[in-house]
Amino acid sequence: MQKRTFLLRATAAATFAGLMLGGCTTTTGAAKPSNAAVKTEIEQGAYTTLERLYKEVKGSRELVHKANGVLVFPNVVAAGLVVGAEYGKGVLRTGGQVADYYSVASLSVGFQAGAQSKAVVLLFMSREALDKFRAGKGWTAGVDGSVALIKVGANGDIDTATANNPVQAFVLTNAGLMANLNLEGTKISKLDL
Repeated sequence: MQKRTFLLRATAAATFAGLMLGGCTTTTGAAKPSNAAVKTEIEQGAYTTLERLYKEVKGSRELVHKANGVLVFPNVVAAGLVVGAEYGKGVLRTGGQVADYYSVASLSVGFQAGAQSKAVVLLFMSREALDKFRAGKGWTAGVDGSVALIKVGANGDIDTATANNPVQAFVLTNAGLMANLNLEGTKISKLDL
């Protein structure tokens, strides 16, 4: 029995280590990408994410255009085994222009195993919400501001009952729009790029 427990724990530890290290790419002699290259990659990912959102969710283009600021994280990677973590880089656009670059991170504990990638789009619908976000050293969903996850009705249109909050979010996975996700506790920090 002890041998079986040891093997299960060792397998779990090895799997967790593999998931966490699988996201790291360290190649001997490889140069670190320049800030310009990182910015370009983030911006291209954000453009692609928004185009996909517009295509999949009726009314999303109009809602994005009404926002005072749009923060797009095109690739948030989550991995874990009991303890999970997720991280991604994104761009804040205001008035159709790039304003700043940010990272998103969160930790979770509970029954979980595996890895996934998703895109997160935050809409700051009021100037006050955007200014509060930009003024802070860091911003945590649910602490510094509540975030309403936008729901889509059976007809494929945005549910207007959820589209009235100062900060709103869309979450896209490979399967499409996610409706049952909680962003509470997600930490967003400005990147020095």
